[in-house]
Amino acid sequence: MPLPGLNSACRLAAAMVLTGALAASGWTQDSTQSSSATAQSAAVQAPQPQQFVLKDYSKPPSAFPNVIRPYLPQHVPLPNLSNTPRIDQLLQNGKIMLSIDDAVALALENNLDIGIARYNLSIADTDILRSKSGANNFLGTNFGVVQNTPGSGVGGLGGTVGSGTGGTTAAPGGIGAGTNGLVSSTLGLGSPIASFDPVLTGTLQEDHSNTIASSVFTGVPTLAQNTGTYNFSYAQGFQWGTNMSVGFNNTRITTNSPFTSFSPLINSGFQFRLTQHLMQGFGFLPNTRLIRLTKNNREISDVAFRLQIITTVDQIENMYWELVFAYENVRVQQESLAFAQKTLSDTQKQVQIGSLAPIEVVRAQSTVATDQQSLIQAQNNLQLQQLLMKNALSRTLVDPVLADAEVIPTSTIALPEQEPVIPVQDLVNDALGHRAELAESRIDLSNREINDKAIRNSMLPTLDLFAYYGGTGLAGAQNPINLCANEPKKEAALGFCSPTAVPTTSYTGGLNELVNSSAPDKGVGLTLTIPIRNRNAGALQVRAELEYRQAQMRLQQIENQIRIEVRNAQFTLQQNRAAVAAAQAAVELGRQSLDAEQKKLNLGASTSTLVLQNQSVLATNESNLVSAMAAYEKSRIELDRATGLLLDHAGIVMADAERGQVTHMPNVPYVAPRKDLKSVMEAPQQQPLPQK
Repeated sequence: MPLPGLNSACRLAAAMVLTGALAASGWTQDSTQSSSATAQSAAVQAPQPQQFVLKDYSKPPSAFPNVIRPYLPQHVPLPNLSNTPRIDQLLQNGKIMLSIDDAVALALENNLDIGIARYNLSIADTDILRSKSGANNFLGTNFGVVQNTPGSGVGGLGGTVGSGTGGTTAAPGGIGAGTNGLVSSTLGLGSPIASFDPVLTGTLQEDHSNTIASSVFTGVPTLAQNTGTYNFSYAQGFQWGTNMSVGFNNTRITTNSPFTSFSPLINSGFQFRLTQHLMQGFGFLPNTRLIRLTKNNREISDVAFRLQIITTVDQIENMYWELVFAYENVRVQQESLAFAQKTLSDTQKQVQIGSLAPIEVVRAQSTVATDQQSLIQAQNNLQLQQLLMKNALSRTLVDPVLADAEVIPTSTIALPEQEPVIPVQDLVNDALGHRAELAESRIDLSNREINDKAIRNSMLPTLDLFAYYGGTGLAGAQNPINLCANEPKKEAALGFCSPTAVPTTSYTGGLNELVNSSAPDKGVGLTLTIPIRNRNAGALQVRAELEYRQAQMRLQQIENQIRIEVRNAQFTLQQNRAAVAAAQAAVELGRQSLDAEQKKLNLGASTSTLVLQNQSVLATNESNLVSAMAAYEKSRIELDRATGLLLDHAGIVMADAERGQVTHMPNVPYVAPRKDLKSVMEAPQQQPLPQK
């Protein structure tokens, strides 16, 4: 006899499954069409410059009002590989008029090292999301510094550049295995964590079986039985070590057996079970350790990104002063060659009138050839520095205008009249409070402390307290084959049939029996598991403790290294300031010596050879002065890097760096604008070498 309540429930469940299947197919098709449309749109329209949107992936997509949204993939935008408009604004007459502030701003917006590192912030967010779900591990984030931009190296006492994946360093102190170059093999291990995300499981099954009778008690030659299974379960873990599960099972059976009183027969049952860890896995720390670790790792990612900005800005500023040196060196070599050309012309005239020996012309020609070679080398170096700078400040050089543009540095070094005197201990204290490597190491040490406590807990035996309550219900209708009134008298006399009809019970009545204690099933108990010898857990605990002690020692080593770096940077700054003063004095001496020698030559008391020698000395001294001033500025940058104040002194806002859109222009100290920009703008892009 059919049961309307059960049939309605079955039809509803089947409709839900069919609707879900069709919806999934539709979602896939819509997603495919959307991806195809996106690809076609990207192919038609060139990507437009836009800021990087730092989305918080530590929060799941909301299920309201769209309940299927958590089951749909999230779209991650394609990387924007076009340059920001700022670089076009600096183009004037085919030349990029670049100040050091503009260079830093362009690096924050376009530098690919920063762009690659920027993704690590979102990658760390995904680990937080996984840990909140109750995952038993985290995938980790690269905390290394990306240094795949060719150009000036970063200061310090040394380090490997570009040795890791994607051009990263081995990380601050060397990562690849862990923060600060330390192994983190036990990080995240501990007792198993239950899923904090509820899990709903359903089983819908229809089974039709026919069995040839092998016993007289079967009652029929072939036993036919139809079984419908409709089971549902719900399970969830909680952060304090409790697991909850609810099961609801239904079975509907129809059969041709005369020995069954009900056909259809409906069995229903449910059980609610709670399990609480009492030893291993007890409390918040063992169950939330990964949430705490991944949140700390997100903080490390912020610090690592700051270190990336410091490293890149350090590199860009060093590259800028190398460009300034290359540009000024070309000017010095051009002046030297022009003077040699003029001296050669004057010497030739004097030889013609007989006041000088012909050998002086040969000497002058040799000097011109040497100066031409020096100028070619200086020009080639300038072109290389311009190419390196454009590559470091742009995402792509496919634009021919940008690729062919000269880079003209518009900032020069402004030496302070008096060098600030800061006690070295104050500089060291600044470094200990601002260096990103120390912040990373301290957060990593906190992670290892959490991990050590969690692994200690996992050494305990497993003791679980569980309690459950359930019930069963029975529903169905009289099996007509089993009713004696429907059986022949001979078979009815055998006594295998029911003399009276069994009352029909609806499915609703069967469900009522689940909760009215008609057939309760309840209990409480303990489960104890003791690993004999416990060597695996013991080894992990000792290893975690050793790694923790190792990290403590590494922290002290980093502090010692930073103290040395600060002192070394201060010594280098003092030495380079003295070198600048010496180079300035040498230039002044060279100018006066050249002027005196020229006056002697005009009076016939000297030779062109001596004049050229003095000119060569002056050119060398001027080149040395430019080099000394660039070295001085680099040493000042290195001191800012060593103390961790590079970004603060340059006025860089980290929010701008994260977005890749500069709204607060940097302001690099101790620089001044060039005074000869007008002549630079009017000069041709390619300056030919003077003719002999």
